[in-house]
Amino acid sequence: MIEEGKALFLQISEQIEDSILDGSLEEESKAPSTNELAAFYRINPATAAKGVAMLTEKGVLYKRRGIGMFVQTGARELLLGERRSAFADRYIDPMLAEAYTLGLSADDLATLLRDRAAASSQKGNPA
Repeated sequence: MIEEGKALFLQISEQIEDSILDGSLEEESKAPSTNELAAFYRINPATAAKGVAMLTEKGVLYKRRGIGMFVQTGARELLLGERRSAFADRYIDPMLAEAYTLGLSADDLATLLRDRAAASSQKGNPA
């Protein structure tokens, strides 16, 4: 899981986010402690704590004094919104700029997407 060139605390934060998004870490459930994360990934507990703190500041996790960190109600929707926005910034906006250059309309793009999705699903890939 450890990725070279990317800060470890960011990777910890993203891993927890991914667990919330895929449903393996449900809202109002207990999140892994910083010590558990540190032991699992063999990193400094302060590094794990920094990743958890990011999620707390973002409103994804909250602390129950003496018990631990928990997933905030609404965290999944918050994360989905962030990821959708990032997806649009990274992929949709450049695609729209290129489509404009090529003279493609929104309907043309929709047709291309549907055709590609259909071809992808025929190959066994999720569309």
